[in-house]
Amino acid sequence: MVIELSEELDVPSPLKQLNLEPYDRVRIIKGHMIYEGLLMPKTEILGDEYVMIKMDNGYNIGFRLSEVRVELIAKKHAVKFEDRRPLELKVDLPKVVVLGTGGTIASKVEYKTGAVYPSLSAEDLYEAIPELSEIASISTRTLFNILSEDMRPEYWSVIAKAIAEEVVKGDVSGVVVAHGTDTMGYTAAALSFALQRLPVPVVLVGAQRSSDRPSSDAALNMLGAVLVAARAPFAEVAVVMHESTSDESLVVLRGTKVRKCHTSRRDAFKPVNDTPLARVVRGRELVVLAKGLRPRSEDRKDLKVYANFDARAALIKVYPGIPPEAIEWPIHVGYRGVVIEGTGLGHAPSYAFSSIKKFMDHGIVVAMTSQCIWGRVNMNVYRTGVELLRMGVIPCEDMHPETALVKMMWCLANARDEEEVKRLMMTNIAGEINPRTEYRGVLGE
Repeated sequence: MVIELSEELDVPSPLKQLNLEPYDRVRIIKGHMIYEGLLMPKTEILGDEYVMIKMDNGYNIGFRLSEVRVELIAKKHAVKFEDRRPLELKVDLPKVVVLGTGGTIASKVEYKTGAVYPSLSAEDLYEAIPELSEIASISTRTLFNILSEDMRPEYWSVIAKAIAEEVVKGDVSGVVVAHGTDTMGYTAAALSFALQRLPVPVVLVGAQRSSDRPSSDAALNMLGAVLVAARAPFAEVAVVMHESTSDESLVVLRGTKVRKCHTSRRDAFKPVNDTPLARVVRGRELVVLAKGLRPRSEDRKDLKVYANFDARAALIKVYPGIPPEAIEWPIHVGYRGVVIEGTGLGHAPSYAFSSIKKFMDHGIVVAMTSQCIWGRVNMNVYRTGVELLRMGVIPCEDMHPETALVKMMWCLANARDEEEVKRLMMTNIAGEINPRTEYRGVLGE
């Protein structure tokens, strides 16, 4: 199919009289200042009163049309997607499957509204990063095209089953999942529990900044993720993102120990109570950092898939003055599990004990995590913690709350009874529980 961008997009009405079209190269003259760039399509927000161009440095700049003069420098034809040259792949490259789910890494700017929205498939990303052709022979598959905040437990099941389907074919060296960053940590944890005894790496990757921005991390992150999927000597579920704000290196983080810690920085993802598995230097060199990782295997039959999740689990953050009704609501909607994000070493207000006891009386499994990012719960230190333990609250050791919630959903769906749910919650299944917490000079490093 041929898509002519100029057939779908428009420019402000005054510019039509100058026979200007989207992506023409133009000159904007405002007083003594001159700006050059590609003419961007009209947006619903700005309408006919403004003109916007993309300058050579990648940034967009807008002007009020009544204050500038616009001149044509050169006509630029719209891209015909059928004119894209096919990539020439090297022979005998490792095979990597890229599964698309949406998010910024698979997004583009919608100039009609000025918003960023999920649009590009994983195949589009592959074509946009030709360096990938030197690393792996890539096939792509789009599972869904959703925003990260719209991810749901049932979608985790779809992703896990799709990965298993690709892996059991026996000819893939690894799988990459393109995902929005806001909930990527949840999905990474879910896949860690759902896919056990993996023979190849499963790598989740996202982008903090869309590909049209000069500071975008999309291309380098995807390049590193494919490299890990194709060549890493370990078979783990991991997240690959920027290690710092520079493009010097990417970091490979365990799926059950990773958390998004910043809203917009490119190095937003950090290991929690864990060390990085590996580092990707300049998108080319893979350096393994951790020991005792599960090695790759040629035996695909060893893969165990437990892809079900029971969404009837709640995460409740306690706070000073939290009322009983804010705690007890899971009882009234038929939930089966509750993860409490407690204070400090794993505490809840003493006046909330009666509410927690009601959970037990209704057969609801209760687990305790901490609001502190680093460290582990220890409910044997203070009286309130001891009393909660006696009531049957499960200590989640050094799991952070998001992983504990995902694990609770997984346990509820895969355990035979309440006692097995409790046993599994306290069992280290996918590296979510470390036997001891090390104290380092700088938190998270």
